[in-house]
Amino acid sequence: MNGLDDRIYIEGGHQLKGSIRIQGSKNAALPMMAASLLHRGVSVLKGCPRIADVFCMEEILQNLGAVTWWENQDLYMDCENADKWSVPFLFTGKMRSSVILLGALLARNGKGSLGYPGGCVIGKRPIDLHLLVLRKLGAVITEEAGLLMAECPRLQGTVVSFPKRSVGATQQGILGAVLAEGKTVLENCAREPEIQWLCRYLRSMGAKIEGDGTDRICIYGVERLKAGSMQVPPDRIVAGTYICAAAITRSQITLENPPEGELEAFLEVYRKMGGQYKGNSGKLLVNGEHVQKPVELLETAVYPGFPTDLQSPVMAVLATVKGRSCIRENVFEDRYKAAQQLVKMGADIRVQGKEAVIHGGKEFHGAIVTAWELRGGAALILGALCAKGVTVLEGYSYVQRGYEHICQDLNTLGAAVKRMQE
Repeated sequence: MNGLDDRIYIEGGHQLKGSIRIQGSKNAALPMMAASLLHRGVSVLKGCPRIADVFCMEEILQNLGAVTWWENQDLYMDCENADKWSVPFLFTGKMRSSVILLGALLARNGKGSLGYPGGCVIGKRPIDLHLLVLRKLGAVITEEAGLLMAECPRLQGTVVSFPKRSVGATQQGILGAVLAEGKTVLENCAREPEIQWLCRYLRSMGAKIEGDGTDRICIYGVERLKAGSMQVPPDRIVAGTYICAAAITRSQITLENPPEGELEAFLEVYRKMGGQYKGNSGKLLVNGEHVQKPVELLETAVYPGFPTDLQSPVMAVLATVKGRSCIRENVFEDRYKAAQQLVKMGADIRVQGKEAVIHGGKEFHGAIVTAWELRGGAALILGALCAKGVTVLEGYSYVQRGYEHICQDLNTLGAAVKRMQE
């Protein structure tokens, strides 16, 4: 997508009201799609988000020989003949999470290769822990000319203690171990909800997994898996983004299907800012009218800590709150790309190393700004919602990697967001 097609226009100053349904989770759907390769037949993900990253993973599956189709929001994947084992850089360069396919390809075919993974530019995201767990499971991996080659007739159960927590590497280990011979123990695992959803999906296919949600997961290898079928859970990061939209416009909205229990660290920060919320009959009533308190120090951390994916949206909100706030980014070293763009809109944000100091309460005004990555792009849309005048956001395709219909959702709530063709 280039030029005018990659722009949206946001007229600020509109109060939001009404209710919104949260799309299916990107970070849950992608590893489930990889897991579908482990059954030679048709699996289905219900309520799967129609977003760029899902479409990219769908193309990869098709490239491997799978037949896929959509019925409304449900994605069907027939992996009966998905016997190719090489994923070209054409796909992996677009999306970093494609690396988790290596474990699935090894488990299915005894070999796999893929181009070095890419994706959003938010700092170094090494894949050494992915390679560590696959090698421990018995894979022989070589790296040459930007290509990863892995081989092993059948992976073997083992004990892996991760030197640090990694969502992707934990998922990689699970995908590799479910069809491995014997028992695998993964220690110092990541505990993110997306790992639990992957394990639930695999259990629906007949996998034997215990301990997901803790830092020690046990997997007992089985000979084969059956078809998978699961409802993709609501996306906790999208939910948090829309709560931030209510906060930055000082509005009240309702989330119809909140991801219960997955947003506690974020909601604690939202409360500190003065935000209010109440659960009612499975819905979440969100009141951002009283958001007016700075946050002395907000630190991102692995789950159950504050999610790095909501750091930029919260930064945009804090820039509208009088007083000094400070954010410390502990997960990625280059995740402040949105800061300089928010400054163009009137924010006072100073970045030094891991920290961003925000002197809030400045009035935002419309500007031409550029998204360089997914969550930063969402933060710029939030800033535009409360700005005086019209903001032009370039690089909207980054936002489409994770948000199915953010423009329509916000317009449903009373915002004024348009694409060029409209």
